[in-house]
Amino acid sequence: MPAPTPTGPAEELRLRRELAAVYRLVAHFRMTDLIFTHISVRLPGPEHHFLINPYGLLFEEITASNLVKIDLGGNPVEETPHPVNPAGFVIHSAIHAARPDAHCVLHTHTRAGCAVAAQEEALLPLNQISMEFYGRLGHHAYEGVALNLAEQQRLVADLGDHPALLLRNHGLLTVGETPAQAFLRMYYLDKACEIQTTATAGGAKLVLPSPEVCELTAHQLAGEAHGSDLQDDKAYDLAWSALLRLVERVAPDYKE
Repeated sequence: MPAPTPTGPAEELRLRRELAAVYRLVAHFRMTDLIFTHISVRLPGPEHHFLINPYGLLFEEITASNLVKIDLGGNPVEETPHPVNPAGFVIHSAIHAARPDAHCVLHTHTRAGCAVAAQEEALLPLNQISMEFYGRLGHHAYEGVALNLAEQQRLVADLGDHPALLLRNHGLLTVGETPAQAFLRMYYLDKACEIQTTATAGGAKLVLPSPEVCELTAHQLAGEAHGSDLQDDKAYDLAWSALLRLVERVAPDYKE
């Protein structure tokens, strides 16, 4: 039997610090849009509470203690001086409610992500980095600013069981079982979009690998069975440890 999920104040503090670290990393790698966009994490327990950024703070100002705890209705469940962005509630609560594995949801409006979201062919398998998302990226048509609850059902349906979603004419979204997983997926999804905008800028003819190679690479990068001679199952853990060391150097107050 799997071990029970930890609960209680110590586990909440751990998740607060991990989520705050992700906010600082998004700021450090310049994937922010001032006070807009959101990263949320589900707290364990039957209450269906999750943490999200206080509306009005820059991501570089986010700390473990100023994250806002809300319910699936978008209502704060603890006293806070900060409001919650209603668009963040619409997107994040829908995914948290529909995907038990989506403990963390991360949404960005990066330049490269928005550019690829506006391209008819969306994300192409131009590079090993982009192949992580081959056949694993949902697409959601733009319906305006996410302020209508009716959009939630369509957004969840378009995400399906994918680890990432391309929001047409809007931006990018990733989910993860942990904040670390959601961040690393976003880092590489945005990097894939940067590669695509660079590769297409000059108008040169593009070279695309075969579908078979793309699918193999997707399995390899996802840590799934792929039949190759070797397997790297430590990459994400090692990368996250390195990123935590970075946060400790550039933004040590994230834990406060």
